[in-house]
Amino acid sequence: MDGGQVAALIAAGAFLMLVLVVAVPILRLRHTVDAATRMINDLNDQTGPLLGEVNTTVRNVNTALEQVQTSLDGVNLQLAKVDTMTSHAQNVTANVANLATVVSAAAANPLVKVAAFGYGVRRAAAARRHAETEREVRDTIKQQRRAAKRGQG
Repeated sequence: MDGGQVAALIAAGAFLMLVLVVAVPILRLRHTVDAATRMINDLNDQTGPLLGEVNTTVRNVNTALEQVQTSLDGVNLQLAKVDTMTSHAQNVTANVANLATVVSAAAANPLVKVAAFGYGVRRAAAARRHAETEREVRDTIKQQRRAAKRGQG
């Protein structure tokens, strides 16, 4: 054996040692890759049904939203009817208020005239009584003066 063969033998031994040293991490890495592959497969197996359930839930939510929209459309329609009824009631109330004002004015005018007539009658009666009392007092004074003149004469 010459020096080149010994060097080749040493190089082959060193390469074998290098392969053995690198083989251990590669084998461990293989186990890690296998475990990761199993996890990914399990995740795929669980994700499929989960996505199916999510799709079903989304469809159910969309159906519920359509029903809510239909209900809201109905409510909006009813509110429009209520608005119409409210405006009609407001018009009726305004008409009743105007009618009450007209009736009040029509009834109040004759009542004021009757009250004024009654007041006038009371004042006239009081003035007449006052005038009669004054006339009686004057007549009494005149009679007293005549009697006093006759008594002196």
